[in-house]
Amino acid sequence: MTDNTTQPPLSPVQCKQLLDLYPVLASLAEKDLETLLQSAAIMNVPAGVQLFGEHQPCMGFPLLLEGSIKVVKLSNSGRELMLYRVTPGSSCIISSSCLLGKSDYNARGIAETPLVLIVLLVPDFSRLLLEYPAFRDFVFHLFAERIGDLMQLVDEVAFARLDQRLAKRLLVSDEAVLHITHQQLADDLGSVREIVSRLLKGFAAQGLVSLAREQVRITDRAGLQSLAAM
Repeated sequence: MTDNTTQPPLSPVQCKQLLDLYPVLASLAEKDLETLLQSAAIMNVPAGVQLFGEHQPCMGFPLLLEGSIKVVKLSNSGRELMLYRVTPGSSCIISSSCLLGKSDYNARGIAETPLVLIVLLVPDFSRLLLEYPAFRDFVFHLFAERIGDLMQLVDEVAFARLDQRLAKRLLVSDEAVLHITHQQLADDLGSVREIVSRLLKGFAAQGLVSLAREQVRITDRAGLQSLAAM
């Protein structure tokens, strides 16, 4: 994570929220937990802010309390491919990879929504890895989960048709109405807006969706599910 304006210390409510979302921290000795909570700083970040960028050093290990972070890779042509999202209770494996390898970021992290997060300082992260097997297991479990997600992404990009991937993207949420632009969908899929717009018009012609400005309404979820499964 890059350096941002912080607002320490954590309130009692935020401390409880942190431990509820990241119960591994409850395995720390009481004194170590108290020291960690005193040194950790809470950050409030508006939507749209870039938290880190390529070739920047990592300043700490993020623990998200509220909001969503999207981690994307930018091509030389300016197209984005979303690698994964960070949600409360998880963390960013690229951050942990940079900390473990003492390397710079090789992707970008952007606040999709307003965020509330805790950033563990680098010395605290390193000490927890060395002294607490449960924390070390937590970090490597994150790696295992994300590698599985990234392998699925590689498989979809390499082998799945774009219409299938678009159908899957629309079905990620249980909501019938998605407030999202064609450009945002294209960015998520690593494609371009014109192609996504053409596919969406095709979906609309088939009765799968209806389209409005910055809005996609799912009208035939079963049909989209059949397309996604082809």
